[in-house]
Amino acid sequence: MKDQKAEVDAHCQLHSRMNSVLTAIDLFSGAGGLTLGLKQAGFKVLAGVEIEKIPAATYSLNHPDVHCFRKDIRKIGAIELLKTTGLRRGELDLLAGCPPCQGFSTLRTRKKSNAVADDRNDLLFEFLRIIEAISPRSIMMENVPALAHDNRMKVFLKRISMLGYKVGRKNIRVEDAAEYGVPQRRYRMILLASKTGQVKQAEKSETITVRRCLDAVRLAPVGEAGDPLHDHVPNRAAHVAEIIRNIPKDGGSRTSLPEHLVLDCHKRNNSGFRDVYGRMSWNKVSPTMTGGCGNPSKGRYLHPEEDRAISLREAALFQTFPVDYQFDLTGGRGKVALMIGNALPPEFIRRHAIQIAKSLAYC
Repeated sequence: MKDQKAEVDAHCQLHSRMNSVLTAIDLFSGAGGLTLGLKQAGFKVLAGVEIEKIPAATYSLNHPDVHCFRKDIRKIGAIELLKTTGLRRGELDLLAGCPPCQGFSTLRTRKKSNAVADDRNDLLFEFLRIIEAISPRSIMMENVPALAHDNRMKVFLKRISMLGYKVGRKNIRVEDAAEYGVPQRRYRMILLASKTGQVKQAEKSETITVRRCLDAVRLAPVGEAGDPLHDHVPNRAAHVAEIIRNIPKDGGSRTSLPEHLVLDCHKRNNSGFRDVYGRMSWNKVSPTMTGGCGNPSKGRYLHPEEDRAISLREAALFQTFPVDYQFDLTGGRGKVALMIGNALPPEFIRRHAIQIAKSLAYC
């Protein structure tokens, strides 16, 4: 009888934890993709931190219920964070974020051009400083794959392990977001660590293709949607417009262009950046959304069928933002494209955050 009572008590305690509100703070918030994914997983996000004016404005447009600190992370202290959120040290359930990763980007590390010396790389240790100061029950960090093999990451993992976070080989992984419900090929490093035990890997799912993604929303034709992110029609030079018209539909590339349409720069260097002026394929995932998304000279960003680049709204859909997600346009369309390209796909975050929530419930 005593064992049965203990089992019932444990079940009741677990049920209570799983139904209580889990709290989170989002560092390096950007446009709010991470916060959205955490909310979708059931977390109550109490605060965000974002230094850039336009991403911070976008964040607040979509998350007015979250206190967004618009300041340098290096000037945020534990007392300020805890006072704002109403928590004490050790009470926060999840500290999450994506320290700016341009210093670890593929191009920079490939060129070895100041990749190691980039000051932004050390923002990883600002994340660590806040972990040490507020002692959250769990951590989520997302970043570019190169960070997983950087010496800074080894130091970071050693330090959080000393703080009591369970850090094993499976806690830090490089994954393709396309395997987690994101209609986009996007390889990212993700770290999940908890003081309550190992966090299980999220379940993978079937591929969401470009066609399936766009069919699910059924956007109006460009120019008729009443959405500034979808209705913009760039005024392209006649030669560029002709190039776009001649790229074969559904996955075609510039390698199929007749000689007179091949740009001089491509004639001189035909081996590099073959996705430039390429079309997406209906039955594949989209390429990685970058800060150049929507610009055919930056990658495979032509619509599979229509003679145009994808719209910024379509780019945001490939990142799994909902169709009504707002982006501040005061800095121009280039800033919006950069926000979309830098964003964390909410669906990718949601699936991993659910696993963290489960680990916290079972503690």
